[in-house]
Amino acid sequence: MSRSTQITINMMEKFIKKAGVLIEAIPYINAFRRKIFVIKYGGSILNDDNIRKGILEDIVFLSYVGIRTILIHGGGPHINSRLKEKGIKAQFHEGIRVTNKRTLKIVLEELQKLNNKIVEDLRSLKGDVTGLKGHENIIHVEKKKSTRNLGYVGTVKAIDQVSIKNHLKQGRITVISPMGICGKKQPHNINADEVASALSVSMKAEKLVLLTNVQGVMTKKTDPKSLMSSLSISEVKDLIKRKVIKSGMIPKVNACLEALNGGVKKAHIIDARIRHALLLEIFTDRGIGTQILKET
Repeated sequence: MSRSTQITINMMEKFIKKAGVLIEAIPYINAFRRKIFVIKYGGSILNDDNIRKGILEDIVFLSYVGIRTILIHGGGPHINSRLKEKGIKAQFHEGIRVTNKRTLKIVLEELQKLNNKIVEDLRSLKGDVTGLKGHENIIHVEKKKSTRNLGYVGTVKAIDQVSIKNHLKQGRITVISPMGICGKKQPHNINADEVASALSVSMKAEKLVLLTNVQGVMTKKTDPKSLMSSLSISEVKDLIKRKVIKSGMIPKVNACLEALNGGVKKAHIIDARIRHALLLEIFTDRGIGTQILKET
């Protein structure tokens, strides 16, 4: 057999494999068409151009197959960097950014820049997209209660469903920044995981997906084989109690539990560093992260 013939056979096998993946996706595409997915994307993975492009490519694909996609972006590293430039110390209390007037101004500016950047990137990938700022009458909040004064930090009380639905029905990916407005029209910062969870409940989403820089929920942090591919609410609570789930993973799983208790069908925590992680999690039988549901 000649070298050229062998190359042709190898290429054909790759094409057949790709076709098999598409066939496997058909029932999922059929099940999720016109359903709403809420995806939260932020943290350090927001800064990596290659990771960002792969995530946004997946989101454009979801839109093309008829899934109504809401993307909530964070912006913590960008905000921290800008605060450092201005000589302002970033302060956190129980994982929440303390937001005084000076910090709020920078939070607003950085989130707006990120929102515009993500919208531009999606358009460059041929996505039909709308960018919404949460504090522009989209997300309504009240001041977040805490053991100390957090400043201009809010808890979600209501969401303008009509405005968001209008964009989704037109097939537009809807990108929303995690800001809200109180009754006095004062902008407030909100934790992005909390916004994503509240939006998924309010919009009666099929799925809530949290993109992270870890594989998902693992029983041993350094052992990839310890990944828990599927968990129930009771199992998650037990893992928290036994301190298997701890530190930064706790607010993520809590956001998932709140979404599930509010009627969302499934929640997923997946590693955005894996190429096409969203598509692999949603359109294949095995998935690649952790799915959380009411009953396993």
